[in-house]
Amino acid sequence: MRTRTAGAIAYRERTSYITEGNTVRVVRRETDPFYERDLTRKAALQNRNFRQEADARADRRRASVSMELPSLLVLVAAVIVVVAILMSFLSLRSSVDMHLSSIRKMETTLEALKNENDALEQSIDTSVDLAYVYNTAVGKLGMVHAGQENVVTYEKTESEYVRQYERIPEL
Repeated sequence: MRTRTAGAIAYRERTSYITEGNTVRVVRRETDPFYERDLTRKAALQNRNFRQEADARADRRRASVSMELPSLLVLVAAVIVVVAILMSFLSLRSSVDMHLSSIRKMETTLEALKNENDALEQSIDTSVDLAYVYNTAVGKLGMVHAGQENVVTYEKTESEYVRQYERIPEL
Protein backbone atom coordinates (compact mmCIF):
# COMPACT_ATOMS: atom_id res chain seq x y z
CA MET A 1 0.00 0.00 0.00
CA ARG A 2 2.78 2.37 0.68
CA THR A 3 4.07 2.03 -2.84
CA ARG A 4 0.71 2.96 -4.16
CA THR A 5 0.51 5.89 -1.86
CA ALA A 6 4.02 6.91 -2.75
CA GLY A 7 3.14 6.52 -6.44
CA ALA A 8 0.02 8.58 -5.96
CA ILE A 9 2.01 11.29 -4.24
CA ALA A 10 4.61 11.20 -7.00
CA TYR A 11 1.82 11.37 -9.59
CA ARG A 12 0.32 14.39 -7.88
CA GLU A 13 3.68 16.09 -7.80
CA ARG A 14 4.15 15.52 -11.51
CA THR A 15 0.64 16.71 -12.31
CA SER A 16 -0.08 20.40 -12.61
CA TYR A 17 -3.42 22.10 -12.59
CA ILE A 18 -4.54 24.98 -14.77
CA THR A 19 -7.49 27.19 -13.94
CA GLU A 20 -9.40 28.47 -16.94
CA GLY A 21 -12.42 30.51 -16.03
CA ASN A 22 -14.51 28.45 -13.65
CA THR A 23 -12.96 25.07 -14.58
CA VAL A 24 -9.81 23.42 -13.34
CA ARG A 25 -7.99 21.21 -15.83
CA VAL A 26 -5.34 18.63 -15.15
CA VAL A 27 -2.26 18.97 -17.30
CA ARG A 28 -0.29 15.75 -17.62
CA ARG A 29 3.19 15.50 -18.78
CA GLU A 30 3.97 13.29 -21.72
CA THR A 31 6.79 11.62 -19.85
CA ASP A 32 4.45 10.25 -17.23
CA PRO A 33 4.32 6.42 -17.50
CA PHE A 34 0.76 6.39 -16.13
CA TYR A 35 -0.27 8.89 -18.82
CA GLU A 36 1.25 6.78 -21.59
CA ARG A 37 -0.45 3.67 -20.23
CA ASP A 38 -3.75 5.56 -20.12
CA LEU A 39 -3.22 6.74 -23.70
CA THR A 40 -2.52 3.23 -24.96
CA ARG A 41 -5.58 1.91 -23.11
CA LYS A 42 -7.73 4.70 -24.54
CA ALA A 43 -6.36 4.10 -28.02
CA ALA A 44 -7.03 0.37 -27.73
CA LEU A 45 -10.58 1.05 -26.50
CA GLN A 46 -11.19 3.55 -29.28
CA ASN A 47 -9.78 1.15 -31.86
CA ARG A 48 -11.97 -1.67 -30.52
CA ASN A 49 -15.02 0.61 -30.43
CA PHE A 50 -14.25 1.78 -33.97
CA ARG A 51 -14.00 -1.80 -35.21
CA GLN A 52 -17.25 -2.72 -33.43
CA GLU A 53 -19.01 0.29 -34.93
CA ALA A 54 -17.62 -0.54 -38.38
CA ASP A 55 -18.81 -4.14 -38.02
CA ALA A 56 -22.21 -2.95 -36.83
CA ARG A 57 -22.45 -0.54 -39.79
CA ALA A 58 -21.50 -3.32 -42.19
CA ASP A 59 -24.12 -5.59 -40.62
CA ARG A 60 -26.75 -2.86 -40.89
CA ARG A 61 -25.74 -2.21 -44.49
CA ARG A 62 -26.03 -5.90 -45.33
CA ALA A 63 -29.37 -6.10 -43.53
CA SER A 64 -30.62 -2.96 -45.22
CA VAL A 65 -29.55 -4.23 -48.65
CA SER A 66 -31.25 -7.55 -48.05
CA MET A 67 -34.36 -5.76 -46.81
CA GLU A 68 -34.24 -3.19 -49.59
CA LEU A 69 -34.38 -5.68 -52.47
CA PRO A 70 -37.94 -6.93 -51.74
CA SER A 71 -39.02 -3.39 -50.90
CA LEU A 72 -37.47 -2.16 -54.12
CA LEU A 73 -39.24 -4.86 -56.14
CA VAL A 74 -42.59 -3.98 -54.54
CA LEU A 75 -41.95 -0.29 -55.19
CA VAL A 76 -41.02 -0.92 -58.83
CA ALA A 77 -44.13 -3.08 -59.31
CA ALA A 78 -46.30 -0.38 -57.74
CA VAL A 79 -44.78 2.28 -59.99
CA ILE A 80 -45.37 0.10 -63.06
CA VAL A 81 -49.01 -0.45 -62.06
CA VAL A 82 -49.54 3.26 -61.44
CA VAL A 83 -47.95 4.18 -64.77
CA ALA A 84 -50.10 1.57 -66.58
CA ILE A 85 -53.27 2.90 -64.93
CA LEU A 86 -52.27 6.46 -65.75
CA MET A 87 -51.60 5.60 -69.39
CA SER A 88 -54.93 3.78 -69.60
CA PHE A 89 -56.69 6.78 -68.08
CA LEU A 90 -55.00 9.17 -70.49
CA SER A 91 -55.88 6.92 -73.43
CA LEU A 92 -59.52 6.79 -72.36
CA ARG A 93 -59.54 10.52 -71.78
CA SER A 94 -58.18 11.25 -75.26
CA SER A 95 -60.69 8.81 -76.77
CA VAL A 96 -63.56 10.55 -74.97
CA ASP A 97 -62.29 13.96 -76.08
CA MET A 98 -62.02 12.73 -79.67
CA HIS A 99 -65.59 11.36 -79.59
CA LEU A 100 -66.90 14.58 -78.04
CA SER A 101 -65.28 16.67 -80.77
CA SER A 102 -66.73 14.29 -83.37
CA ILE A 103 -70.18 14.66 -81.80
CA ARG A 104 -69.82 18.46 -81.83
CA LYS A 105 -68.92 18.39 -85.52
CA MET A 106 -71.90 16.13 -86.29
CA GLU A 107 -74.24 18.38 -84.29
CA THR A 108 -72.96 21.38 -86.21
CA THR A 109 -73.53 19.53 -89.51
CA LEU A 110 -77.02 18.45 -88.40
CA GLU A 111 -77.93 22.00 -87.45
CA ALA A 112 -76.71 23.25 -90.84
CA LEU A 113 -78.72 20.54 -92.64
CA LYS A 114 -81.86 21.39 -90.62
CA ASN A 115 -81.48 25.05 -91.50
CA GLU A 116 -81.00 24.17 -95.18
CA ASN A 117 -84.02 21.81 -95.09
CA ASP A 118 -86.20 24.46 -93.48
CA ALA A 119 -85.10 26.99 -96.09
CA LEU A 120 -85.89 24.54 -98.94
CA GLU A 121 -89.26 23.68 -97.43
CA GLN A 122 -90.06 27.36 -97.09
CA SER A 123 -89.10 27.98 -100.71
CA ILE A 124 -91.24 25.02 -101.87
CA ASP A 125 -94.21 26.22 -99.83
CA THR A 126 -93.94 29.69 -101.31
CA SER A 127 -93.40 28.47 -104.88
CA VAL A 128 -96.54 26.29 -105.02
CA ASP A 129 -99.80 28.16 -105.41
CA LEU A 130 -102.46 25.94 -103.85
CA ALA A 131 -105.32 27.93 -105.35
CA TYR A 132 -103.93 27.28 -108.85
CA VAL A 133 -103.63 23.55 -108.10
CA TYR A 134 -107.24 23.46 -106.83
CA ASN A 135 -108.62 25.32 -109.83
CA THR A 136 -106.70 23.10 -112.26
CA ALA A 137 -107.85 19.89 -110.53
CA VAL A 138 -111.50 20.90 -110.37
CA GLY A 139 -111.76 22.86 -113.63
CA LYS A 140 -109.58 21.03 -116.09
CA LEU A 141 -109.46 17.53 -114.67
CA GLY A 142 -113.01 17.33 -113.32
CA MET A 143 -112.06 16.22 -109.84
CA VAL A 144 -114.46 16.59 -106.92
CA HIS A 145 -114.19 16.33 -103.17
CA ALA A 146 -114.93 12.87 -101.79
CA GLY A 147 -118.13 12.68 -99.86
CA GLN A 148 -119.16 10.33 -97.08
CA GLU A 149 -120.83 7.98 -99.56
CA ASN A 150 -117.61 7.65 -101.57
CA VAL A 151 -115.50 6.35 -98.64
CA VAL A 152 -115.51 2.56 -98.16
CA THR A 153 -114.04 1.04 -94.97
CA TYR A 154 -113.42 -2.60 -94.30
CA GLU A 155 -111.71 -4.64 -91.59
CA LYS A 156 -109.03 -7.14 -92.25
CA THR A 157 -109.05 -9.91 -89.65
CA GLU A 158 -105.92 -11.86 -90.54
CA SER A 159 -103.22 -9.34 -89.70
CA GLU A 160 -102.54 -5.65 -89.64
CA TYR A 161 -100.21 -5.93 -92.60
CA VAL A 162 -101.65 -4.55 -95.85
CA ARG A 163 -100.26 -5.41 -99.26
CA GLN A 164 -100.45 -2.72 -101.88
CA TYR A 165 -101.92 -4.82 -104.71
CA GLU A 166 -104.08 -7.12 -102.64
CA ARG A 167 -107.71 -7.48 -103.61
CA ILE A 168 -110.16 -5.48 -101.57
CA PRO A 169 -112.98 -7.66 -100.25
CA GLU A 170 -116.51 -7.07 -101.56
CA LEU A 171 -119.00 -5.55 -99.21
